[in-house]
Amino acid sequence: MLVKNIMTKRIVTVELDDTLKVVKNIFEQAAFHHLLVVENGKLYGVLSDRDLFKAVSPRIGLPGETPQDIATLHKKVHQIMSRKPVCLSPDADVYQAISIFNQHKISCIPIVDERVHPIGILSWRDILRVIEVNHNKKKNVS
Repeated sequence: MLVKNIMTKRIVTVELDDTLKVVKNIFEQAAFHHLLVVENGKLYGVLSDRDLFKAVSPRIGLPGETPQDIATLHKKVHQIMSRKPVCLSPDADVYQAISIFNQHKISCIPIVDERVHPIGILSWRDILRVIEVNHNKKKNVS
């Protein structure tokens, strides 16, 4: 099975100099866990909701927040993103992706074209979803 058949095609991107306030707003409004960091359409990194959680003060929005807490929202994406992410082409086999997930401590793999422009993203959940669907199809045939 090819990655392009199971990857999530809807990607959300941010740029290197976007602030963490922008990122926080995106994550609060969306039901996904990774943003792809691009500049001029080229992929430079990945930013997860966990990266944001670690970088921003937990007191943001609470009565005791301080100016230092608020200042954490002014950090830039390039300061906390994961650089040089492991990527795959859309024609890669899903077993290559599984191998990458097993070898690296990552939770997504950007899918890029030959110019390193992101065209999708693959998470281990995407793979598990396909396994579940295939399993249920086999159960229903029996």
